[in-house]
Amino acid sequence: MEHVIIKDKKYSLETLKLLTGQEEMVIKKIPNNVLVIAEAVDGPDKLPYLLETIKSLEIDDMDKFRYVLLRVQIDSELHMNEDIQKYHKRLYVSQVIEKLLYGELFFEAGKDEDENDE
Repeated sequence: MEHVIIKDKKYSLETLKLLTGQEEMVIKKIPNNVLVIAEAVDGPDKLPYLLETIKSLEIDDMDKFRYVLLRVQIDSELHMNEDIQKYHKRLYVSQVIEKLLYGELFFEAGKDEDENDE
């Protein structure tokens, strides 16, 4: 697995590509808020220590930023059979962050509406 060093921290290149949604990216242009999420996704056990940092992130476009978390959730579901523990933790981290920042989960909101229709 390839890694890059940004501001003296090591990040998975694959995770950064996933979070940014770009196969080819300029490392120097990755926003700090994405780096914080990458740190939590790559090191799920760090999440309890990153909560305040994540909650205080300066995010210009909250709707667009939500896609960062949705990509992790989709990728985790797609790869769950490869390494259930790793991808379950990544899924959990992205869902906790989404609830922290948005108050609800995008995918669960649709499920609740479907259940109420029945």
